[in-house]
Amino acid sequence: MSHGSHQARINRKLELAELLDWLVADGLVGADAADKLKLTRRAVGKSELHPLVIIATQKWKNLLLPHPLLDQEVLSEWLAKRVGLPYFHIDPLKIDVVTATNAMSHAYAERYRILPVEYTSREVVVATAEPNVFEWQKELEQALHVTVKTVIANPSDITRYLAEFYNLARSVKKAVQSHSLAGPSGLTNFEQLVELGKSGKLDANDQHVVQIVDWLLQYAFEQRASDIHVEPRREYGDVRFRIDGVMHPVYQIPIAVVNAVTSRVKALGRMDVVEKRRPQDGRIKTRAPSGQEVELRLSTMPTAFGEKLVMRIFNPDVLVQDFKELGFGEEELNAWNRMISQPHGIILVTGPTGSGKTTTLYSTLKQLATPEVNVCTVEDPIEMVVPQFNQMQVQHNIGLDFASGVRTLLRQDPDIIMVGEIRDAETAEMAIQAALTGHLVLSTLHTNDAPAAITRLLDIGVPPYLINTTVLGVLGQRLVRTLCPHCKERGVLDEELWKGLVAPWKSVLPATVQQPKGCLECRMTGYMGRIGIYEMLVMTPALRRLVIANCDLAALREQAYKEGMKPLRINGAQKVAAGVTTLEEVLKVAPPPQN
Repeated sequence: MSHGSHQARINRKLELAELLDWLVADGLVGADAADKLKLTRRAVGKSELHPLVIIATQKWKNLLLPHPLLDQEVLSEWLAKRVGLPYFHIDPLKIDVVTATNAMSHAYAERYRILPVEYTSREVVVATAEPNVFEWQKELEQALHVTVKTVIANPSDITRYLAEFYNLARSVKKAVQSHSLAGPSGLTNFEQLVELGKSGKLDANDQHVVQIVDWLLQYAFEQRASDIHVEPRREYGDVRFRIDGVMHPVYQIPIAVVNAVTSRVKALGRMDVVEKRRPQDGRIKTRAPSGQEVELRLSTMPTAFGEKLVMRIFNPDVLVQDFKELGFGEEELNAWNRMISQPHGIILVTGPTGSGKTTTLYSTLKQLATPEVNVCTVEDPIEMVVPQFNQMQVQHNIGLDFASGVRTLLRQDPDIIMVGEIRDAETAEMAIQAALTGHLVLSTLHTNDAPAAITRLLDIGVPPYLINTTVLGVLGQRLVRTLCPHCKERGVLDEELWKGLVAPWKSVLPATVQQPKGCLECRMTGYMGRIGIYEMLVMTPALRRLVIANCDLAALREQAYKEGMKPLRINGAQKVAAGVTTLEEVLKVAPPPQN
C-alpha cells in the first residue's frame, strides 16, 4: 500500500480498529485477540492515546517467527512498512536538536504531533506516527522552501522528545544570548584564556544552563556512559560519552554555552569556578532518573580553547555485583576466595588504567567488610565512598602520601588495608610492613601481566625474601566488551585471528562463535556492557624458589603456567567459546602469551 494512494483518499488519524485489522491481515495477531481488544476499547470510549500505544500495552507476541514481543518499536517499524514510509528510530544523541527545531515552532509541532529530526537547506525530515495526517506537509514546504521527507517513529518517543528537544533548544539559545562573551567567542590562543580566567564571571546558576546540564546527565545515565567529556574547540564545544570503553560523539554546543556548562558543574562540585588555569578535581552526588544515587568524579584541565571537563560516573550497582558477574570463572573464584580469606599477606591486582582493578578491589572489600573486621583504605583519589570502609584520601600538598597513609592506618587497629597503588619503594615497604605485622593488604600495580608484578616489586627495591614471605598472589585483568544479548548471531571464526592464540590452547575455540550484529538496544554497536578477563597467579613453593635478586621473568611465567595459571588471552578465548565476547575484543586488550 503506497503512501500516495493514501493521500488521494484520506486525511485523518489512524484508528485502533483499522490497525488491528491490518495486524490480523498481516498474520501478526490472531483475530480473536483483536476482536476482544476492539470490544474492550469500545466500552472505554474515545482515547487520546495513539492506537499503537494501546496495542503495545497488550504485550502480545508476534505470531510470525521469531515471535518478538509486539512493543511500540516493533509495531512502529511494522506500520512504516505497511504504509510504505521509512522507519526512523529517534536517538537524541544523533540529532542536532537546535538546528532541527528551527524548522517549526513548538506549538506547530505539538498541534500535529510531529517532530523535526533533521533540517538542511534542501530538506526537512519530520517524524510522525500519523501517516494519514499530511496537511502540514504542504504548509511546511511552502513556508520553508524545502522538500519535506516524512518518516514514521514510535509515538511515545515523539511525545517525549517533542517536549525535551524544544526545551533543550530554548535553553541553548537563551544561554547563548545571556552568555555571549565579550570579545571573540573563539578563544584562539592561550594568552586570551588566561585573561578570561581573571575576568570571565558567568552566572552558572542561569536556569537555561541548569537545564542543559540536567539533560546531559540524564542521557549519560540512560546510555550507560561511564564518562562525559565536555571539550572546548575553536567555534563550539564537543560533548562525547564513553560507553563500554569506546568514545561516542553525542552533541555540539556553542562555545559560550560550554563555558557556562563547565562553570555550572564546577559550582555543583564545590570547585573554584573563577580559577580556569589550574587543573581541579571535585565530586558530585546526584540521583539518576531511576532514583538511585550516582556519584560523579569531576576533573578539569586547561586547554588551548578553554577548560576541558571530564565527569566520571560511578554507578553503585557495580559494587554489589558478585564475582561471577564481574567475569570470574569457577576456578578463578575458588582461588581468589582462598587468597582473600588468608589472615595476612599481600594480594596484588594489576592491569592498565581502566581495566576494572578498582571494581575488583571494592567488590572484594565489600565482601570482606563484615561488622567483625575493620577495613581501612588509603586512595588517590577516593573512587567511591562506601559506608562500610574507613577511607582516607592522599593529599600531597600536606605531605600525606600513600606511605604515610599506610603508616597512619597501622595505628588505627585495622584488619584489612587497601592501598590505592604501590608506586615507590616507600609505599611497598609500608605495605609489606603491614602484611608482616598480621594484616591482609590489597593493592594495585601497573604491569602488563600477573608475573611481571613480582619483577616490578624487585625493581622498586623490595628484597626477594620479603616478597616470598608476604605476597599471596597476583590477579592480572583487562575489560572486554560483551556481546549484546538482543542481536548477537552465530558466525564462522576468522582463521586469521586464530594466529593470535598460541598452539597449546587453540583447541579452546569452536569453529563457530557468536558475533556482533547491532540493534537499537546496543546503539548499533553489537556490544552491551563489559566483563573482566583474568589471569590468577597463586604463589606456590615452586614459584617462591624462583623469586631471587635477578629473577628470570620468563622462567617465572613458565612455572606459573605449569602451576595452572591461564594467560589473559586464554581466559578471553574461553569467554569467546562461551559466546560472551569476541576474539577481536580479547586480542585488542590482552598481551600475547609470553613464553
